[in-house]
Amino acid sequence: MQATGLCKWYYPTSQPSVHVLEDCSFDIEPGRLTVLVGVSGCGKSTLACILGGYLRPDAGTLTIDGRPIEGASPDRIMVFQETALWHWMTVLDNVLFGPLALSSMTKAEAKAKAIALLTKFGLLDFKDKYPGQLSGGMKRRVELAQALINSPALMILDEPFRGLDVMTRELMQEYYLKLFEETRLTTLFITSDLDEAIFLADRVLVLSGTPAKIVNAFEVDLPYPRTFQALISERYLAIKENLMRALYGHGTPEATVLG
Repeated sequence: MQATGLCKWYYPTSQPSVHVLEDCSFDIEPGRLTVLVGVSGCGKSTLACILGGYLRPDAGTLTIDGRPIEGASPDRIMVFQETALWHWMTVLDNVLFGPLALSSMTKAEAKAKAIALLTKFGLLDFKDKYPGQLSGGMKRRVELAQALINSPALMILDEPFRGLDVMTRELMQEYYLKLFEETRLTTLFITSDLDEAIFLADRVLVLSGTPAKIVNAFEVDLPYPRTFQALISERYLAIKENLMRALYGHGTPEATVLG
């Protein structure tokens, strides 16, 4: 995916216009886990919704595999901050909904794939439960299965672990990282948590304050497989220092290898 010169304004009723994005340009490389990091309120979710096709930019271009993005599509699946599960549907029916609504596979094919995903995510015994009967971490796993069953070309996760308790959040970070290492699914992960960004990322994009644009791009040179022991290493501390300088206006706009 490539974004060039994206701009976005909001025009709230009876209030001054808000300039959210200005000349925002970057690319998301196939088969890599790219993390977009920025302070709260800087426009991360707005940018995510533009990439997902839920909002139109006021200027600029957005393409995937050379094709212009003109709206939402199953090739780009977004996992939002808040749960998007249908509370009146079982876990299995939530996962089946996408492919059945799109008629992208037969019901038998969709069910077989859903069962395989729920087994992989440790949720098979909960397939007949409802979202209200699940923990926060389990709901997030169902939403990942709900997204992956559609075989997207790009997964967009907008602060998906926000609001979880610390232990569950760390478990979900490890869980998604293992999933990524197995699938190499092209991923854009959005967060304001620097530890989360460094732990997960192959590459970090740094978003400035509003009007927001990409002010730095870093390669994170930490070995795989990653565990949380990496967060107490000297290399991690050097990475975090460089990232903080970039995030708070002391970095340079050139791409850099963190470390």
